[in-house]
Amino acid sequence: MRTSIATVSLSGSLTEKLTAASRAGFDGIEIFENDLLASPLTPEEVRARCADLGLTIDLYQPMRDIEAVPEDEFARNLRRARHKFELMRRLGTDTVLVCSSVSPLALDDDALAATQLSQLADLAQEFGVRVAYEALAWGRHVSTYDHAWSIVEAAGHPALGTCLDSFHILSRGSDPKGIEDIPGEKIFFLQLADAPLLAMDVLQWSRHYRCFPGQGGFDVAGLLQHVLRAGYDGPLSLEVFNDVFRQAEAGPTAVDARRSLLVLQESVGLARLPDPVVPTGIAFAELVTPDAEPVTAVLDALGLTRTARHRSKPVDLWERGEARILVNTGPAARRDGTQLAAVGLESPDPEGAARRAEALLAPVLPRRRAPEDALLDAVAAPDGTELFFCATDRPELPDWRADFENTKAVDNGGGVTRIDHLALTQPWHHFDEAALFHRSVLGLHGRESVDVADPYGLFRSRAVTNSGGSVRMALAVGPAPTEDETRAQHIALATDDVVAAARRFREAGGRLLPMPANYYDDLAARYEFTEDELATYRDLGILYDRDAQGEFRHCYTRTVGRVFFELVQRDGGYQGYGAQNAPVRLAAQHAQHAGR
Repeated sequence: MRTSIATVSLSGSLTEKLTAASRAGFDGIEIFENDLLASPLTPEEVRARCADLGLTIDLYQPMRDIEAVPEDEFARNLRRARHKFELMRRLGTDTVLVCSSVSPLALDDDALAATQLSQLADLAQEFGVRVAYEALAWGRHVSTYDHAWSIVEAAGHPALGTCLDSFHILSRGSDPKGIEDIPGEKIFFLQLADAPLLAMDVLQWSRHYRCFPGQGGFDVAGLLQHVLRAGYDGPLSLEVFNDVFRQAEAGPTAVDARRSLLVLQESVGLARLPDPVVPTGIAFAELVTPDAEPVTAVLDALGLTRTARHRSKPVDLWERGEARILVNTGPAARRDGTQLAAVGLESPDPEGAARRAEALLAPVLPRRRAPEDALLDAVAAPDGTELFFCATDRPELPDWRADFENTKAVDNGGGVTRIDHLALTQPWHHFDEAALFHRSVLGLHGRESVDVADPYGLFRSRAVTNSGGSVRMALAVGPAPTEDETRAQHIALATDDVVAAARRFREAGGRLLPMPANYYDDLAARYEFTEDELATYRDLGILYDRDAQGEFRHCYTRTVGRVFFELVQRDGGYQGYGAQNAPVRLAAQHAQHAGR
């Protein structure tokens, strides 16, 4: 089906919004009236610009407070409508959105509303325009889609139909099954938006917190199925009011929006995309650094060993068990310190994973590759992290480690077994996009978003995993946009004995992040430990958590550049990340950064 997006969903000037929508692959756009009013382009120039970009103008919106008003007021409304219909003719669009009235002048009179909407449709028909009547969730007298449809049906005018909006329907808890009783030809337009499940005024919810399908808690796919069964064959259009999207760059937002529609169409059988290829493990994490010594000293203390060097690039491989860290000191190294730049994901079908990513607008990144280097495709996550699709120790597929030449490694011991999880700090305006990307492109499962108290605000985090837990990523965004670029990322390393691993790290010269004594006083109140056990935790800075499935013990190294390491021990079926301990850890890191 054709896809469209409302200009209100994107930031920037009207020209910037049109360009972003076109480049993302949309077929059409809805022009929000304020965007046109603020544009220096004439309606004819906007029409020509859209044509040059391959965009149709599918809707002009909105017309407000039209129906069920006193006759003198309605006469003024018709005068205003005539001007707008003439404008639409100049724009070259044939459908106008009319929202149910919120005016204090509006009367609770469905018959009057039907009569006046019919008269409006008479005028619209003279200009070749259709009127799509939509129930606002906060409409004064008409606030549900079935009520709006009953008025349209009573009017019985060929140029009058209804517009269905997923937010207005689902935010009120209306049953969308009744949509199937509306003739498809009378559904003039469909607007789609998701939203997090919040307990708040519906108007504020709508104006500030909508998001793209798949990023919130609404069953947008279920609603779309009802609309399709009704026989609707118009465009699938996104109308999203969101404070973050309005401040973010229009281009990436439009790509995110288009990806959300592709996934939505796939979920209801409207699009056939390459099947998801869920990663089965983490092959490596790659750090870039202008100075390898500080980070390699930490790796050595953690028990990892430098086992190989890339034959043509300044990249070293450090290993312990199945934990592999690449240290890159080449041109990719940034001046602002050590950073996590890339992740290798074990894939049962690397080529299939790349095809899925490209179909969802995440193209394979160009790479400089020597003729003898292994073919290794990578795509960029929304935060810029490169994700490589890898096969390790599988003779039938190219092995990325074939590019490395073994060094004379010295086994220095250590209890690290593998990478347990990675924590990736997201740019503040890409958090929802990142969650959708990892679910749709990589096939990972998203967990509920968690808000963590940081000393300077709230830190928001959402984990994505595969079904077995062998791939875990925690996506996080900090409390303020200005702080995102300096927030740390971290690599969590699994161990069977965190106490032994922490002691070995410290004895090898590593510096653990100290935790406040108040934390351990509280820990003693919440759980029963022996005196020696609690003293050990306090001495090593080990944190503790427990749920119905198991226990979690973990501790942290001090930060190097933008990266720190975590040692974690999972016992039983514990699946979390010690979220309740995060405020203590964040405060300790702030204290370290401040030198206190």
